[in-house]
Amino acid sequence: MLYFDHNAAAPLDPVARSAWLQASEQFVGNPSSLHRLGRRAEAALNDARSRLAVLLGCDAMDLVWTSGATESNNSVLHHAAKSLPADAEVWISSIEHPCVMESARTHFSGRIRIIPVTALGTVDLEWLREALSAKPPGLVAMMAANNVTGILQPWREVREICRSHGVPFFCDAVQWLGRLPADGLGACDWLSGCGHKAGGPRGIGFLKCPPAGRVTPLIHGGPQEEGRRAGTENVAGALALVALLEERQRQTADLTERTAIRERFISSLLQRLPGSEILGTGALSLWNTVAVIMPETDCPQRWMVKLDKLGFAVSTGSACSSGKEEPSPVLLAMQCPPEKASRMLRLSSGWETTEEDWKALLEGLMAAAKELGVAGAGVSKVGRASSLPEEVLRRTPDGVM
Repeated sequence: MLYFDHNAAAPLDPVARSAWLQASEQFVGNPSSLHRLGRRAEAALNDARSRLAVLLGCDAMDLVWTSGATESNNSVLHHAAKSLPADAEVWISSIEHPCVMESARTHFSGRIRIIPVTALGTVDLEWLREALSAKPPGLVAMMAANNVTGILQPWREVREICRSHGVPFFCDAVQWLGRLPADGLGACDWLSGCGHKAGGPRGIGFLKCPPAGRVTPLIHGGPQEEGRRAGTENVAGALALVALLEERQRQTADLTERTAIRERFISSLLQRLPGSEILGTGALSLWNTVAVIMPETDCPQRWMVKLDKLGFAVSTGSACSSGKEEPSPVLLAMQCPPEKASRMLRLSSGWETTEEDWKALLEGLMAAAKELGVAGAGVSKVGRASSLPEEVLRRTPDGVM
């Protein structure tokens, strides 16, 4: 099966797997233990922290290990609720991940202001500048790259706008990390990240905190992470995550060909499948993501079902909301009509995905269009994915979701 749902989760990369196995065998002690094995584990954990700080451009002591970005994001909103004045607002972009939006609703009910996005899917900077000049909030939250559309957000500009008004800026960098250079992200006041969208292990993430001030912990029960997050740290996970991000940082030095592959796929899709529409055309996007509105059919959900049967794993939007029938809030925020939004497919590749894989996906889309009776769909060059070359089928293991 060809896997095009990396924005939900990616197969474990050999670099991360090797680092995890080595660390699991070498560092068996609890980092909080006083014996030599514990001290060795603590030293390895702190070394990983220092290496991550170099990648991000921040101080190692600003970093807290967590179980993943969902915990990190909840920790930021929890801290804000405990430390900000009782009447303080938080401003959240309208395209944030549910773990940010729902956490904000839990802690700041009635005190949330939604930052609009343009029709291209990028945060409206002019709106933000004007609104901040009138009444600054206690926190501004905006992701670096959108998980549904792949559209890049102006996080550097927002960071500087917030800084000029003395407002803390919180950036969820989950989809950015491991796909684009990490340089400069550490300058955000709060930054959350993980690696499993780009081939890292699951169950490990981090939170970059402001260098000054106490962090109110979300999880209690021990003095770990300088009292900022209780619980035995995941040493093997941390070392595997950092090894993966270091490898990806090297790979992001030149993304010219990967960007060109995406553009060639889009061009061929629009040419061969009339009625298809690419979301965010004209905006900068992740090289691995194509968000496309498919041509009309009698049942929009049948696109994914057909592709699954043909041997292609794709998504209808973010994995956290793909089981719901209502349109994605991200698409609605982009002023995409609900009927159109229901026909959206998210196609997201990985570092191991080749141009031949993208070509195979295009033929799969054409085959699905033909089976669905889409007008103007050309004749597909291949049938089901089982008829694809065996070496292509082996690239991504079955059952990875």
